[in-house]
Amino acid sequence: MDPSNGGKENPKVSGWQALKFTLFSISAGAIQIGSFELLSKALGFPYWLAYAIALILSVLWNFTFNRRYTFRSDLNVPRAMGLVFLFYLAFTPLSTWAGHVLTEGGANEDIVLIGTMLVNFVTEFLYQRFVVYRKSVDTNDVAERARLKREARDQRES
Repeated sequence: MDPSNGGKENPKVSGWQALKFTLFSISAGAIQIGSFELLSKALGFPYWLAYAIALILSVLWNFTFNRRYTFRSDLNVPRAMGLVFLFYLAFTPLSTWAGHVLTEGGANEDIVLIGTMLVNFVTEFLYQRFVVYRKSVDTNDVAERARLKREARDQRES
């Protein structure tokens, strides 16, 4: 929501959020793939365990940056993390089970991992944007500084 726009959705802001979420997700994806490869290939962990550990590492990374910079939310951290935990309470067992079934059936582990990461990317953005941060987008100090900077620029231009 854009407080300067009467609380209505601003497509430019939403697009910028989606881009930032994508970029942070790419970095989280690198963490997930790197840790998955290390755990599964170098250390010989079974798919399900390597996947679960790698997913947790990427979620923690992604949550931290998206809360502060993408959604610029001042929502209480335990509350926000609790809501994200609820998402992963459903997503993790389902994706771990599906990945296990697919890899045991002969599917390539890396292809399965990338597929689950893409599903996670889309569903997590929607869940965080419309559930977790629904009423607290642009409420933290980063958003306030940006608002003040924008107002000062607008004042100079008028």
